Amino acid sequence: MQTQPPTLTAKGLKFQSIGPVDLAVAAGGCLALVGPSGAGKSLTLKMIADLVPHDGDCFIDGTAASSMPAPRWRSQVRYVSSEPGWWAPSVAGHFADPKTQADAMKRLFLDASLLSAAPDRLSTGERQRMAFLRAIEDRPKVLLLDEPTSALDPASVTAVEEIVRELMAAGAAIVLTSHDPEQVERLADEVLTLKKATEMAP
Repeated sequence: MQTQPPTLTAKGLKFQSIGPVDLAVAAGGCLALVGPSGAGKSLTLKMIADLVPHDGDCFIDGTAASSMPAPRWRSQVRYVSSEPGWWAPSVAGHFADPKTQADAMKRLFLDASLLSAAPDRLSTGERQRMAFLRAIEDRPKVLLLDEPTSALDPASVTAVEEIVRELMAAGAAIVLTSHDPEQVERLADEVLTLKKATEMAP
């Protein structure tokens, strides 16, 4: 049950055979999307992030995504893909102020020298942790996490989850996908189960 007005609301989200999906997440809340492969968990996050064309609309504090420029929406809603993209020649080029990342990198067991490295020189787990830090650099209102710890060792998983809880305590609304039911239990206060289109057919 929501105990306060939602920060994030989605109504009637639909892309091809996925949806419609309705959801709401209050400030400080975490909603986990669960379901079988092909049910549209990642696509639902991409619809919320406005990265794919879709029917329906999303709202932050009651203001519709369709009523604002895409860059403004995306400055408030950050999506961490399970396979993050990289465009700058160095990791540092993906941060507004890379010098501020030292403490967070240390918490995630990342050496500061990685900032000067090319992204393709990092391991999969290092890229996953750096993508997470990139997304939270400016403390967005909404954070969309698509399998955020799938390539991480247990210590790094714990460290990421600690930061997620701190963001929630500061008022961020989180939507999470994870194939780890224990992670869902640790982080989420609500769960939404998505089904494949064939399973939803009468």
